[in-house]
Amino acid sequence: MSEQLDRRLLRRTHDELASDVSLIAAEFLAGFQAVQRIDRPAVSIFGSARVREGSVVYDAARATAARFAERGFAVVTGGGPGAMEAANRGCQEAGGLSVGFNIVLPHEQAGNPYCDIALTFTHFYARKTMFVKAAEGFVIFPGGFGTLDELFEALTLIQTGKIGSFPVVLVGTDYWGEMLEWIRDEMLADGLVAESDLELLTLTDDLEHAVAAVIDRYDRRLAEGST
Repeated sequence: MSEQLDRRLLRRTHDELASDVSLIAAEFLAGFQAVQRIDRPAVSIFGSARVREGSVVYDAARATAARFAERGFAVVTGGGPGAMEAANRGCQEAGGLSVGFNIVLPHEQAGNPYCDIALTFTHFYARKTMFVKAAEGFVIFPGGFGTLDELFEALTLIQTGKIGSFPVVLVGTDYWGEMLEWIRDEMLADGLVAESDLELLTLTDDLEHAVAAVIDRYDRRLAEGST
């Protein structure tokens, strides 16, 4: 159903515009209502659906989410398996509020059982809006195309001033370091991004540093009277 709807929407013409737009609007409304149920500051944590329990990435995402929960933050993920499951699990185990915004996909994306607030989306664009709306920052573990999509959408929104600047933390220097080198050596060298754009990113292997990058920025905003 969702695949058929998305394909129909992307055709040049079709006869169900009004009903399709109403479905999209209803999905945004449900998402906004779910975000309103988050009664504390939150962080969005991303990473691959394909990592397994016991792997370095799974364990790191689980531990990081627990640290956020212990500091009074909710944890928001894509609600699926892998790093998403790990983050929801770690948050719930530490007594925090665990949120999962899942999506209907033909494979991989079954919901995980560690969400206190859960909503399944049909459209990526509605779902990604909720990740940004809910969060005081992003913490991003190694992942594939979907993780990169979430990373670069956040950077684009910050760079273009569509949203305020918030922390974007990449966990895993071995995984993300080469990408950042390419951005610096190619995009920055050719004048396609600015040095200040690279300053939007924090790269670390230290889980405490990842947590502090988000929470310290949030605390500064509170002290400055910005919400």
